[in-house]
Amino acid sequence: MAELSISGRMMVKTLRADFKKVYGLTLRVYDGSKGADEDATLASLAKKKDKKVDDFSASPNMLVGNFEERFEKATGLKIQVASFDDRKLVNNALTLTQAKEV
Repeated sequence: MAELSISGRMMVKTLRADFKKVYGLTLRVYDGSKGADEDATLASLAKKKDKKVDDFSASPNMLVGNFEERFEKATGLKIQVASFDDRKLVNNALTLTQAKEV
């Protein structure tokens, strides 16, 4: 399984599509308490003062909870990892690979 590279230039819809393609899971991206605009870039939504997004990668063996925390630290945005069909949230103690198999 490949790593997913994330940068501020990515649009929300591209990130969500790439995440589903690589990990077989749904990524919920929030702008405050509502879902983020699919056509916005991560940098335009970033909640950090400088609106800069720190580029990073998500590896298959990363815990879901660690990925969610790292994403928030890099962007200032909250996310949740959900099942492929987006019906339930994934356990934060599983790796991204394990979560796909549940």
